[in-house]
Amino acid sequence: MSDEVEPGHVRVRLDLSYDGKDFSGWAKQTARRTVQGELESALKTVMRLPEPVELTVAGRTDAGVHARGQVAHVDLTEEVWAEHHDKLLRRLAGRLPHDVRVWRVAEAPAGFNARFSAIWRRYAYRVGDHKGGVDPLRRGHVLWHDWPLDVAAMNEASKALLGEHDFAAYCKKREGATTIRTLQQLSWERAEDGIVTATVRADAFCHNMVRSLVGALLHVGDGHRPADWPGKVLAAGVRDSAVHVVRPHGLTLEEVGYPADELLAARNKAARNMRTLPGAGAVSSGCC
Repeated sequence: MSDEVEPGHVRVRLDLSYDGKDFSGWAKQTARRTVQGELESALKTVMRLPEPVELTVAGRTDAGVHARGQVAHVDLTEEVWAEHHDKLLRRLAGRLPHDVRVWRVAEAPAGFNARFSAIWRRYAYRVGDHKGGVDPLRRGHVLWHDWPLDVAAMNEASKALLGEHDFAAYCKKREGATTIRTLQQLSWERAEDGIVTATVRADAFCHNMVRSLVGALLHVGDGHRPADWPGKVLAAGVRDSAVHVVRPHGLTLEEVGYPADELLAARNKAARNMRTLPGAGAVSSGCC
């Protein structure tokens, strides 16, 4: 699939963040408030465009999920970019609602695609297990778990999930999309304030994957399941009713990683290829 920028156009990278509480996720939906909808509307207004623009995003976050390091791109005509690029950030700040901000706009290097050029996405999931609950000032970003958590046990259980696997047991299946992913990091740390944070990094994520992984590992952390249970669920390859998809508000997309500029086009092409595990049939590449 070609991803060439049309002649006379410029591909623009946007780095942004948002509080997901009042959004029905990233992707545009009829009669629902979404991040994509708000941002595309703002871009059309501040640049006085006759037609709406269409954004491509690194990770299509679900309803209620936050982002600190989201990345998107849009293709604009050279004339529009030349006229507006130096004023675009300030104008967007005046037009966008307070729960979404764009921090950087810049012409993207050749071969860049916000979604397909990415080599990893890093999420954080934050949990509080204090018997009194969560600090009211952080309640919109931290899940309260009403059992004490053993961080060492969760880290031990996480090891079996690392690497390339079919994560069908931890994903909501989508027709025509693969659930094969490479989980590069899954680690837990308790901060001085008591908040336990899971850092989860992979080349891409399938639907509900992070929240399902967190749900399984919380069962280990609170002693309700042994440390080898999440790995056994993965190996079984089917959804387990004991794995709960935790609530979205504890999840934040923290950062998206890209290769060096000269490798962007190759990564863009490779990410669209069929993806299989050894001995398996080919399946089409899915979304993040």
